[in-house]
Amino acid sequence: MEMTAIKNHSASNTGRRWQQVLQRDAKADGQFYYAVRSTGVVCKPSCPSRRPARENVQFFSTLADAVEAGYRACLRCEPDRTSPRPDPQADLVTEIAEHLRGHADESQTMSQLAQKAGVDRLTLMRAFRRVFGVSPAQYARAQRMENFKHKMRRPAMTVTDAIYDAGFGSSSRLYEKSNAQLGMTPREMKSGAKGITVKYATASCPLGRMLVAATEKGICSITFGEDDMELKALLLATFPSANLVADSRTDGWLGEAIRFVASQTTEHPLAATFPLDVRATAFQQRVWNALKAIPRGETRTYSGLATELGSPTATRAVAGACAANPVAIVVPCHRIIGKDGSLTGYRWGTERKRRLLEAEKLPQKRRRQLQ
Repeated sequence: MEMTAIKNHSASNTGRRWQQVLQRDAKADGQFYYAVRSTGVVCKPSCPSRRPARENVQFFSTLADAVEAGYRACLRCEPDRTSPRPDPQADLVTEIAEHLRGHADESQTMSQLAQKAGVDRLTLMRAFRRVFGVSPAQYARAQRMENFKHKMRRPAMTVTDAIYDAGFGSSSRLYEKSNAQLGMTPREMKSGAKGITVKYATASCPLGRMLVAATEKGICSITFGEDDMELKALLLATFPSANLVADSRTDGWLGEAIRFVASQTTEHPLAATFPLDVRATAFQQRVWNALKAIPRGETRTYSGLATELGSPTATRAVAGACAANPVAIVVPCHRIIGKDGSLTGYRWGTERKRRLLEAEKLPQKRRRQLQ
């Protein structure tokens, strides 16, 4: 009976791996390799080559095992390469991105951008996604939104003037994007979020003083600091004209978030079951989702996470998205470390980062000791 269970587990594991190969799942790279008997090559799960027949495929846990079995590394996915190859069109994409930033108030078609880049539309689209993780159109919209927000800070600027000066063809086009990226209407933003109620609470936790804030839609901020005065000043700077309300109750989202954060240094941490109300660009959202997918007790590098996202040259953009994270621990940017294993920077202090990582790895160490 025990042998039957082992065989079933092995079959299930093989089936899962085959599905990851069919999906070209980059997240599975490094977890296993697949070799093709008819060609004699070994590939990463994300290899872009044509998929072989299932009966010709053999799986290996390590590349060394596959090589020892007589297979050679694939020339397309290069499973033996330890660092990503620089994107050959990175300079071209950077030039187009700078053009979009400098002309955020103008409408740019893919044909116009491709002509400026000297390549066809499909080549530019693919290259842009590899480097930045978003399409040129998504990048342009994000720049236009930033342009609008900048103009709205000018005291003499009206909402209507800001909409058209920023490059939006009409107010409806702005409203289509405002819920996802602004979190408030243009007029609310013009007034500095006046009328928006943000409830907050401060508390002690194993990582020091913390502040949790929430709108009616969900948690919008989780920060750490030395004292409550510092934490409240940071919240005020983030929501300068909002209606900030101190709330000491332990029920609702605030209470759940406080208990969640406090539990993260224990062996039995709580899961985050509360909604979030945070603003993010399309690429930031992709990075934050990838961070939340990192298993507890594991870490990634900036370049490693960029590769998982399918944009190996977007290391700096990934670092920027991590730095912009407004909800500590819920989006676990503390699980990003340097290539040499160093803690690198952390918005809320490297000592907190060190304690979080040690706490997350402790249960794993104890499990290994029991095995």
